[in-house]
Amino acid sequence: MDIALNYLFSYQAFLLILVVVLLKTSIKFVPQNRAYIISRFGKYNTTLEAGLNFIFPFIDTVAADRSLKEQAEDVPEQSAITKDNITLSVDGVLYFRVVDPYKATYGVENYTFAVKQLAQTTMRSELGKMELDKTFEERDLLNTNIVSALNDAAAPWGVQVLRYELKDINPPNSVLDAMEQQMKAERLKRAQILESEGDRQAAINRAEGEKQSIVLAAQAEKEEQILKAQGEAEAIIQVAKADAEAIETVGKAAATEDGQKAVQLDLAKSAIKAKEQIAKEGSLILLPDGSTEIGNVVAQAMAIANKIGQKVD
Repeated sequence: MDIALNYLFSYQAFLLILVVVLLKTSIKFVPQNRAYIISRFGKYNTTLEAGLNFIFPFIDTVAADRSLKEQAEDVPEQSAITKDNITLSVDGVLYFRVVDPYKATYGVENYTFAVKQLAQTTMRSELGKMELDKTFEERDLLNTNIVSALNDAAAPWGVQVLRYELKDINPPNSVLDAMEQQMKAERLKRAQILESEGDRQAAINRAEGEKQSIVLAAQAEKEEQILKAQGEAEAIIQVAKADAEAIETVGKAAATEDGQKAVQLDLAKSAIKAKEQIAKEGSLILLPDGSTEIGNVVAQAMAIANKIGQKVD
């Protein structure tokens, strides 16, 4: 009886252990961003994605465990020759990820090694298409061309290249010295150009200032002459108006009886002054009778005035 019980317990234990082993080998928990390649009798069967999965124990096996995350790999430093025959030492960083676990397992032996080697050869090829100066100026274009060429070649391997970044581009020391001299010459050239531009602009500004000064002086002189002429014309007009008003006033006054007397008196004074002038010059003038009358005096005064005028002429 005890033997039978022991046998029963041992059989149950064996079954329990067998069930545990079967469950352990048949249940597969795949982590996030990973994929299991399952082979059956050595042949590809299926790809298990993240989560709970079941396989046939002892028949199905995990042939490969592939990460679907983005990976970064250093591309070792290597030599490359540019289009203008300059040898460069270049290294970089490659970013890629597996997009097809089946191709990454069965399409290539080691996809990481294959992609890195492909990145090196592609980088040398792309650098050979560019001149030295362009490698520094157009690094983004160079990186883009390398990524495009890598994706075309790595598609059968189930790998997608996301980015390629050049870290260092090291030309020979002789080239570095030549580049430094070239940069110094370029900076000196720019400084001289800026200095000459400054001198030219200063000369232009001085010329413009002198021109504006001359123009302003000419305008001021012109305005001064205009104002002076206007003042003289205004003065002549005012004098003429004053003379006209004086003549008009004298004419109006002379039209009256008192005015006639004043005119005769003025003529008499003029006649007396004329006689005094004649006496001073020693000239002899015969006057007709009746020269003591006012009318005769005026007539004599007029005659004397005319005589003096003729002598002056």
